[in-house]
Amino acid sequence: MRIVFFGTPDFAAASLEALLASRHDVVGVVAQPDRPAGRGMKLHKPPVAAVAEREAIPLLQPAKIRSVEFLASIRGFSADIAVVVAYGRILPKPLLEAIPRGFLNVHGSILPKYRGAAPIQRAIEAGETETGVSIMLLDEELDHGPVYSIARTPIGPDERSPDIFSRLAQIGGREIVSVLDAIESGTARAVEQDHGAATFAAKIEKDEGDVAWTLSAKSIYDRFRAYDPWPGIRATIEGEPVKLIDVRPEVAVSAAPGTVVVVDRESFVVATANGSLRVLVAQRPGKPRVSGGDFARGARFAAGTRLS
Repeated sequence: MRIVFFGTPDFAAASLEALLASRHDVVGVVAQPDRPAGRGMKLHKPPVAAVAEREAIPLLQPAKIRSVEFLASIRGFSADIAVVVAYGRILPKPLLEAIPRGFLNVHGSILPKYRGAAPIQRAIEAGETETGVSIMLLDEELDHGPVYSIARTPIGPDERSPDIFSRLAQIGGREIVSVLDAIESGTARAVEQDHGAATFAAKIEKDEGDVAWTLSAKSIYDRFRAYDPWPGIRATIEGEPVKLIDVRPEVAVSAAPGTVVVVDRESFVVATANGSLRVLVAQRPGKPRVSGGDFARGARFAAGTRLS
């Protein structure tokens, strides 16, 4: 089938690569515009756009997707179906109606759970032990359409967002090709979601990385795993937001939440509402990363110190 592909980050590029290796024909690619990034704020091309240019596939990077001109460009591809993977924008109804067989979406959760912008991070944050990829047909509502396939995978107790993103990206590429093959052969079947069981995965905000010692050690650790690499987790120490680069949950201790209970050569341990958190690597603003032990000695705190 002739496919128009919508996507932007590395997660989406994996599906595009899988489609290019399949028998289907990617006739056009749509990605977000190049964005400034880094210290020099140079323009950086999205991974999906880079793949399209490498393969000499017609590429669109519109600033606006509701224009008559953009809609005409999409129709001009004469595609049978569209595939959307982490494109980063809500697609309007006229666009959804512009492709004969509609738009398939590769979504990083077991739908109807974790609809929305951050399904992988929110699943890890919640302490889930399983996640997956759902291939669904887009409609006008958020991650609401019927589902063609769900592929599941475990979340290990120490796995972080990059680990799960990488694995689901590969699973998504495999699953989207399989569903397209089934649609082409007439054997595909989409099942309506159980909308009453839907949960939502809101976009991650920077201030969510602020550590509250009144949470359990496991809850803080799950946030640490979910918010890697951004926004990370931070504790306020001596009035500064200190990044906690590497932490581990440990057993309960008899101390108020936020109390330093151990300082050793390599780390320091802080009491939480349930359990304790060992800080192995920390970083002050504008400073290099150091071991937890070196940080504690530099800050001149010891067992019994209270952190805010």
